[in-house]
Amino acid sequence: MKATPRAALSTATDVIATTMGELQLVPIWHATLALALADKIVLVDPWSKAPADRIPKADLILITDIHPDHLDVAAIDEARKSGTIIIGPAAAAKRVPDMIALGNGEQREALGIGITAVPMYNLKRGPEAGQLYHDKGRGNGYLLAIGDTKLYISGDTECTPEMRALRDVDLALVCMNLPYTMPPEEAAECVKAFRPAILVPYHYRGSELDTLAKALAGQEGIELRLRDFYRP
Repeated sequence: MKATPRAALSTATDVIATTMGELQLVPIWHATLALALADKIVLVDPWSKAPADRIPKADLILITDIHPDHLDVAAIDEARKSGTIIIGPAAAAKRVPDMIALGNGEQREALGIGITAVPMYNLKRGPEAGQLYHDKGRGNGYLLAIGDTKLYISGDTECTPEMRALRDVDLALVCMNLPYTMPPEEAAECVKAFRPAILVPYHYRGSELDTLAKALAGQEGIELRLRDFYRP
């Protein structure tokens, strides 16, 4: 698919007011992003392919899957510091022994943030017949309760019933790229089902985000923000 022109994207850092203070969303690279809350940093899926100067030391690291663009031990080790909490799916535990394993539907609190593991998986797409790129139960999306604010990070997924059933999400980061997850058209249909107040697409390499924008045109109550996760 044709890539979205860079002129259509923004390098802005989003700032969301929460009852725990201002939350900053910082796009880094592909599926890698940071959340800054007061003096704490939450880092999602650090990856060595990101520009090195963009990956901060983290107080909390969330891992979504075992694929190398999500589970990169070298990048995790570079981002961790004394006391860093690492949370991820059980499938990642062998490679990150001090990780706290969280299964689909399970909850945990860290840094005062409520963390719920949301299933992320393929419904139909896979490397060959009878196989899926992401099996149900292996990886986690995350629903974060940051004070009174709900933030959803989809992980690598298609439009699952669990995503469609989400409610009252203030900010959603939703993946969209083929062949591993879903195209923008499908992502738009899922977003229309759970209607986050703000949508930021991520993990969208090779996708045409104009298609997403067109599919969501006229949808009141959903603000689409296009951020550059691939800037050099």
